[in-house]
Amino acid sequence: MSNGSLVSIIMPSYNSADTIITSIKSVQSQSYTHWELLITDDNSSDNTVSLVKDIMISDSRISIEVNDINSGAGFSRNKSISRSNGKYIAFLDADDIWLPNKLSTQVAFMDETNSLFSYTAYQKFSDAGLGGVIIPPPHVTYSELLRGSVIGCLTAMFNAEVLGRQTMPLIRKRQDMGLWLKLLKICHEAQCIPEVLAQYRTDSGMSQNKLSAAKYQWRLYRDVVGLNLIKSVWYFGWYAINGFIKYRK
Repeated sequence: MSNGSLVSIIMPSYNSADTIITSIKSVQSQSYTHWELLITDDNSSDNTVSLVKDIMISDSRISIEVNDINSGAGFSRNKSISRSNGKYIAFLDADDIWLPNKLSTQVAFMDETNSLFSYTAYQKFSDAGLGGVIIPPPHVTYSELLRGSVIGCLTAMFNAEVLGRQTMPLIRKRQDMGLWLKLLKICHEAQCIPEVLAQYRTDSGMSQNKLSAAKYQWRLYRDVVGLNLIKSVWYFGWYAINGFIKYRK
């Protein structure tokens, strides 16, 4: 499917040589072909950049920029967003995978329903095989998202022409949830497509270290969102409960 709105795909990478080609090929295998893949590498010390440059030779839709110093996934995603041209902005990390009908299904849904911000179900996987399926709630508001992010970054898509090319807060983790909250302040609600359209890797560095993630969740509430202490404790409790439920799936 070549007709339709341009989708800008935002991909940060850091020492991703073992996984990034599989991630890129899952984009190239999309039935919807009107996309640009904007990779920002966070100063990798392996051969991630050379692998991407090799694949770029035969696909002009892919581009890469390299950070001068290691600056974090949020900074890298923001650099890609700043050079994006698409009506829609979508996200895929360099260790995750999209199923072939991901873009066609999601673009059609957003076009037909006039949705400004959407997300989908996804499935966990690792080198050991497929894991649990995560089916998020059918819609989410700003206050509901504060209880815990139900939006998998690899499934999110928003209309940048209407909502603007919004960027992520510059914290090392949970910056994606910071962006979702910013978008929901503008559009008030995001809609879910209850179909598994992506696969989330659980055995890479990006998906590990739960204690560190909790620390950054607290920082998100206090420093980024600006909640007072009582509200931060309230929402952090919900975050912990929802995180435990999601981990068990």
